[in-house]
Amino acid sequence: MGVLMSKKQSVEKVQKVSVVVSAFKEGLKDRPPPARRPEAAQAVEEKPVESAAVQEEVEVKQGPSTTQPLPRVEGKDNEAAWSRLRDGRGVEPEELKRANQLTPPAFIRPKRGVDDDKAMDISLEQREQPVNDEMCEICEVWTAEDLYPCRVCTRVFHDGCLREMGYLRNGSVQELTETAHTSMGWSCYYCDNINLLLTVEEVYSLMETFKQCKIIPESCLGTDDFLSYKHFVSRQLFDEQMTEEMEELELGQFSALDPEKRGQIEWADFLYHESIRVLEKFRSQNSLVRLLTAKERERARASFTALDQDKDGLITGGESKKAQHTWFRKHTKESQSCNVSISHVGPISESSPASSGSGKSRDQDENRQVDWLEFLKENAIYILAARPNSGAVHLRPPL
Repeated sequence: MGVLMSKKQSVEKVQKVSVVVSAFKEGLKDRPPPARRPEAAQAVEEKPVESAAVQEEVEVKQGPSTTQPLPRVEGKDNEAAWSRLRDGRGVEPEELKRANQLTPPAFIRPKRGVDDDKAMDISLEQREQPVNDEMCEICEVWTAEDLYPCRVCTRVFHDGCLREMGYLRNGSVQELTETAHTSMGWSCYYCDNINLLLTVEEVYSLMETFKQCKIIPESCLGTDDFLSYKHFVSRQLFDEQMTEEMEELELGQFSALDPEKRGQIEWADFLYHESIRVLEKFRSQNSLVRLLTAKERERARASFTALDQDKDGLITGGESKKAQHTWFRKHTKESQSCNVSISHVGPISESSPASSGSGKSRDQDENRQVDWLEFLKENAIYILAARPNSGAVHLRPPL
């Protein structure tokens, strides 16, 4: 609204100036021409009349007169610009010169600082109010067209600009328009890509592991490929053989990455899952909290406040684990709630290792007290894992 008002004010100023100039011109027309001195009149009569071509050449050399400017011819582009200014609109996306004004974004990978592992003092009572940008991130102009906000960061986008840059496909266009303005939200191409959170060194290490396992980028992975990769990582990185229980857990994760049950997972989902595992393995919880945006911290506050019924600033460990499942509720097109079923994560049999001993661990969680900062640290990795727009669950929370 601030941009809209400023442009309206500019229009009003232009109109006021136009009225003053018109009145000044009308006053000049009504005034009689000034009487010439005899010497000046005689000089004019004695001066030979030059041709139009010579006069034009002299005017070009000397520049335009300050008292009588040459008439300016308004082109179509100028007329359209004035029309937009008058109506309070900016440049529409289809009017941009794509070759010159739209360039692919330069992704700059983060670097870990010396304070990366130090705890952040994030208050529960002091609410943050992140405000979305007013200009489209791609074309960098304000328009009267609808701007779609990212649910993670403060960037906003035109759907036309996203299509022009190749960031929207046929299916994702409908998802954008249906979810961007809802509580479920939509993640922009920056936030959707979890791999962009990795440093250059972490990405290099991940890619080397892919090469050794002969994982072909941009290809889908079946169950055998996924398990073969997990066995290799367990041997090479952790120096241990995968047990049957560990293999069953990985199969459960594969099922969570394959929500449509096609028997294979997309390359992007596999890459994002492995990127999350790198963050989980090599980053501290304090470092993960630093990756959260203001919008994500606000959602975490709302979740903790809803769980803290007695308002004493403490919840149980079991309630904290429940919250870990709620971040993925964006895929169900339902309103977010902390009291949700976790059936969408994937079927788990009664005899599975995930369910064995669950009664004892559940009792321990119910007796464990969790404050706000501990809640944020425990949930940070799952909040990050829920960023992608994909329906896949990129990090299955434990039961």
